[in-house]
Amino acid sequence: MLKVVLAYSGGLDTSIIIKWLIEKYHCEVIAMAADVGQAEELDGLEEKALSTGASKIYIEDLKEEFIRDFVFPTLKANALYEQKYLLGTSIARPVIAKRMVEIARMEGADAIAHGCTGKGNDQVRFELTAKALNPQLKIIAPWREWSITSREEAIDYAEKHGIPIPVTKKKPYSMDRNLWHISYEGGILEDPYREPDEDMFLLTVSPEKAPEEPLYLDIQFKKGIPVGINGREYSPVPLVEELNRLAGLNGVGRIDLVENRLVGMKSRGVYETPGGTVLFLAHRELESLTLDRDTMHFKELIAPRYAQLVYNGQWYTPLREALDAFVESTQQRVTGTVRVKLYKGSCTIAGRKSPYSLYLEDLATFEKGELYDQKDAGGFINCFGLPMMVQGLLEGQLKEDK
Repeated sequence: MLKVVLAYSGGLDTSIIIKWLIEKYHCEVIAMAADVGQAEELDGLEEKALSTGASKIYIEDLKEEFIRDFVFPTLKANALYEQKYLLGTSIARPVIAKRMVEIARMEGADAIAHGCTGKGNDQVRFELTAKALNPQLKIIAPWREWSITSREEAIDYAEKHGIPIPVTKKKPYSMDRNLWHISYEGGILEDPYREPDEDMFLLTVSPEKAPEEPLYLDIQFKKGIPVGINGREYSPVPLVEELNRLAGLNGVGRIDLVENRLVGMKSRGVYETPGGTVLFLAHRELESLTLDRDTMHFKELIAPRYAQLVYNGQWYTPLREALDAFVESTQQRVTGTVRVKLYKGSCTIAGRKSPYSLYLEDLATFEKGELYDQKDAGGFINCFGLPMMVQGLLEGQLKEDK
């Protein structure tokens, strides 16, 4: 291999991989850092990559594409992995890997490389994307090749070669940040009984230290896409940033779970998704007002499958595209406003309205209404309960025969 494009973050793994690739394969290494909202983590990345051996570095601003083309489709699908995880890391991988493949084609590279461990999910997400978009590219996964077997040994390798790294042996947990969330795994978090240290969290305050007064927000949606807060229009990136700020100040969006990785083992992860938590609950609530019963119930059936596809790295598959087509058809009237109440770590629904609301007060009222004759319910119950009645008659006859 003559030229390799490396997914570069400046973290522990990718910091040492540049040096390792050059030593192992005697190749040119081009670093590619995707800006999906890591904030200050991108500071000094160019100088660091070049000083550790990269021939050049691309720092690609993918924030708008990330939210618009990857996050919002999962939001419209109500995708939630194992009833908790809003897929913040999972959904960032296909947009990053897609850009890696594009740069590899521009640069005439033979291969791409990543710093994912052989025990994790991200290796699958990066590599399945590459296989779908350019099957000819070779893939190098150093964690599956080199003799380094732990994060401590990786730190030793960095120190030996004078490579600056953002972690120490005293604080070895792994952190992944983007606009949608921050994930924390490994190190001290590998004990599932240990509560995370409060100073670990970056996006949310402790619920105990959140304001004493609740914060009410009106979230506006158009065809399933969030477009405004309190009547003010926002484009995708500023909207998520503002909701992260407001929800984070009120301690909303922390989850702590033991999840089932694709490779078969369980892992403990701690996540902060403040803005995403608000949007997920608000979007689902608006659907309850605007979708008919059968469509909503069927959509609830495919939501876990959609989440599984994202989690497993199967974004670029015909099934995901087919599910997106269905989801998109359901969103044509998911337009309106949802009021949420943020208070000390909780996000609760305070109200909802839509020009396409299927809720009719005159039909639902306990008072006298003109649209529904309560006498009709008797015939409906007789028809609906007919199989149960027949079963009951049979059971009674069998008892008599005994």
